[in-house]
Amino acid sequence: MTFRLNLALAGIVLAGTLGLSPNTTMPSFAAKLHKLSASTSQSGTRNRLKGKIDRDVMEGDNLTSKGKYGEAADRYRDAINRNPKNASAYAGLGMVLGKQFKLDGAEEQFDKALEIDSKNSVAHVGKALVLINRLQSSSVTIQKNKDSMLKQAENECRQALNIDPYSPEGHYYLGQALKEQGRLDEAANSYNEAIKSDAKYSDAYAGLGMTKLMQNSLAEAASNFKQAIANNSGNSTAHYGLGKTYLKQGLVDDAIKELNTALYQYPNSAPTRLALGEAYNIQGNTVAAIREFQESIRIKPENADAYLHIADIREVRGDLEHSIAELRSGLELMPNNPDLHMRIADESLRLEKLDDAIKEYSTVLDTSPQNAQAAKGLTRGYYLKSQKEAAGAYFVSNEFESAKRMMDKAIALNPNDMELRLAQAKLRALSGETVDLKSLGTPRTDGERVAYAEALLAQNRFKDSQDQINMVISSAHDAKQTFAVADLALMIKDLDSAEAAYRKAASYPGGEDRAKRGLDLTAKARETARQDLTLADDLSKKKQLASAVDKYHSSIFGNPKVPHARMGLAKTLERLSPQQSKDLREAAVQYKAYIALTPDLPPKEVDKLQKKITKLEEKAYKLDQKAKNR
Repeated sequence: MTFRLNLALAGIVLAGTLGLSPNTTMPSFAAKLHKLSASTSQSGTRNRLKGKIDRDVMEGDNLTSKGKYGEAADRYRDAINRNPKNASAYAGLGMVLGKQFKLDGAEEQFDKALEIDSKNSVAHVGKALVLINRLQSSSVTIQKNKDSMLKQAENECRQALNIDPYSPEGHYYLGQALKEQGRLDEAANSYNEAIKSDAKYSDAYAGLGMTKLMQNSLAEAASNFKQAIANNSGNSTAHYGLGKTYLKQGLVDDAIKELNTALYQYPNSAPTRLALGEAYNIQGNTVAAIREFQESIRIKPENADAYLHIADIREVRGDLEHSIAELRSGLELMPNNPDLHMRIADESLRLEKLDDAIKEYSTVLDTSPQNAQAAKGLTRGYYLKSQKEAAGAYFVSNEFESAKRMMDKAIALNPNDMELRLAQAKLRALSGETVDLKSLGTPRTDGERVAYAEALLAQNRFKDSQDQINMVISSAHDAKQTFAVADLALMIKDLDSAEAAYRKAASYPGGEDRAKRGLDLTAKARETARQDLTLADDLSKKKQLASAVDKYHSSIFGNPKVPHARMGLAKTLERLSPQQSKDLREAAVQYKAYIALTPDLPPKEVDKLQKKITKLEEKAYKLDQKAKNR
């Protein structure tokens, strides 16, 4: 009995030498002490156990393990006052300060410990703790140096583990550094090593759970989080992780319970606020969801996901302007965030702010040329712009040529993406090139069918385009998918398809209100296009031809499938004086569109229009040649 007591007391004295953290539990400690006893008996170094036991350090470690950081700090300071060369006391004080996020003070204590004893493993682990905790800052400077700081934290942990291979916190913080670098398998191994050193180490189970959650291994994640909570019910990270896991499993009520527990323990957790907002949003409580997202932003303003979730809610409500304002406030802190730029581009497109959309898509492609979605969005923006503006100078602009180069680069980085190739074909068609879509193959997915439909629209092949969109609408199996098709069809002004998709979406539970808003927008687009057409006809009759052309363009942009608008624009373009090649070519295009939109035209009328088209193209060619010879 006396031997066991002496051995335990001697082990407490050796805590600093072993590299145990202030939170190290006794099972881990006993295992490490057992290994040390074996090695010391063989090497004859038992005389290291000599010296007075530092009761202040021992009490500080005990208080730290209980989370009583203020009292622990007092004990460590007492030890330092008695012995200014006590490296273990400096390291312990540093740990207390580091866990309270007093990072500058913590780093100062760790530096003092290492100055006294360069092989103090606790101090090396503490340096890693400081680096990892500094990354919680919103400082732009710190965020820019994130990669180098994580690497430095990894190196500190590896130094600690070279000194003490059994340090649970050494393995834990190594796992933290690796997880933040995206090296998830290595992180999981480190957490498992921490658990081997301390079977009751709650934080290690929570870290392992977060890694499994990131790998979408939900059952393993839940098991690890539950074990972390069993070892320490006050582990807010474990409650958050379990709540996040339940959320992914669709157990929303259970998720909210765990997330609220986590918030009770740690109210200033931005990720927990974010997850709770997601849970409320799933339940349809959007007011509570926005409140939690905004609170997440308050805690950590550079949290892009929170801005995106608020944008989701605003978008569903139809408040796109407000949504874009929220996203732009995020860009003030994260000017290079591609997700924010992409969402602003998408919503600007829906608001018909085409120049803004094109600018945002181009910004994404400047930094991420491989971003296929941005490349597709860019071509959609140019397609809509081509419908809204007069043809001609636009197609030879430097801006348009730059878009074609971006598309070429995106395809080079995504050579097997059929949607990208179809988007490229759409750009080429807009610039007047002849494109054989059949050479690109047959679309097999809904995404490819949508891209194919848009490419067909660029060639004024309206019926073929409608067939592709109808297939996509038919294959949509829930409200979310159907609304996505409807919104896209409305955006590209395929009003017939938009109306059909919104009517289908209305049949799903909870879809009635949003479908009504969509149908109202569709009806409004039809009416606006009709009014523009009436005004265009009146202006043309009054020989106000330039104004008439503008109104015909507006009408066609609003509803491209009205034959009368195409015919009216073609005839008005012919009457413009002086005649220019670009106007004659566009007139020919509009006559072709009229034929495509009027399948029941008598053959004689079709022949008459075809001859007119040929004459217009020949005349445009002659005007070009004449201009070159001047």
